[in-house]
Amino acid sequence: MFNKKIGQTIPIRYHVIFWLGYFIFNFVRWGSYFDDYWYSLKSNLVEFPIHIIIVYINIYYLIPRFILRKKYWVYIFSLVFMLAMVYLVRTGLNYLLVTEDIWPEAEDPAKFMELNHIIAVILGELYVIGFVTAIKLVIDWSIEKKRNEDLAKLQMSTELKFLRTQIQPHFFFNTLNNLYALTLKKSDNAPRLVIKLSDMMQYILYEVKSSKASLIEEINHINNFIDIERLRFNDRIDSEMDITGDIDDIYVPPLLLLSFIENCFKHGLNENEKLQMKMSFNVKNEYLEFNLINNFNPNATKKTGRGIGNENAKRRLNLLFSSNYILETEERGDVYNLFLKIPVQK
Repeated sequence: MFNKKIGQTIPIRYHVIFWLGYFIFNFVRWGSYFDDYWYSLKSNLVEFPIHIIIVYINIYYLIPRFILRKKYWVYIFSLVFMLAMVYLVRTGLNYLLVTEDIWPEAEDPAKFMELNHIIAVILGELYVIGFVTAIKLVIDWSIEKKRNEDLAKLQMSTELKFLRTQIQPHFFFNTLNNLYALTLKKSDNAPRLVIKLSDMMQYILYEVKSSKASLIEEINHINNFIDIERLRFNDRIDSEMDITGDIDDIYVPPLLLLSFIENCFKHGLNENEKLQMKMSFNVKNEYLEFNLINNFNPNATKKTGRGIGNENAKRRLNLLFSSNYILETEERGDVYNLFLKIPVQK
């Protein structure tokens, strides 16, 4: 269980490399200080197992059991007790295995249980505990930060997929209503509408599978949608499309622009009016500028409500681009103007 817990965040080989590097550093440092590398080797061989034991006890037992549970006084008492035991064990082993001079780096000979010696040993152990614990906490923080970022991306991806699945049945429902209206009239356009609907379903169900779609395919899909509406309303639809810039190999979020086109038909048509719609696509400086102008029917808006299209599109824009997009709408009399600027992918 102890080794398994160590390896949960940091592979064991990195623990071995760290302690080996730390041991070599201490061996060379104290060997140079005393000009006695044999003494430095023996003393570090005695002290380093103690360092390792108390560091892992602190990291994997005391901190999770007491600090994380806000039992601070219990932690302090446990740490003090552990340091007291370390002093006794370390000093005794050094005396028996290394040298009878228990504090050779001091100017004057020291005695066992002398206050200055106790403080020096404890400060040395606290340094090791603090140093290694700080490294472990920084690594844990970076891992947790990465985990939270991955979770946020997963949540965003899941929500985007939900928004797409939400809007696709919305389009099918409206198109089936159009088909129903034509069948009631026994219109000759009904078979053509079935073909158009089939093309739309093929694009949505089989071709749009990722978070981006070709701008050319999206424009073709928009034209397909407009053709479906023309089959229903005949000569009551007047649409223009203007494309500038290089749209080859340009990718945008799938079905995003179509939601705005659909709103033109929802709010711009009634029994007596003709829908006039003009849209433009302009690709420049790795941004797509989409402008849509159509006649606006306030009575249709009040009757039908805003629907899920615009709310869905705004939510997707926030998730995909955060603040790196522009969406502006304006009503002037019976004219509705929409401007959208989003970054594109190549």
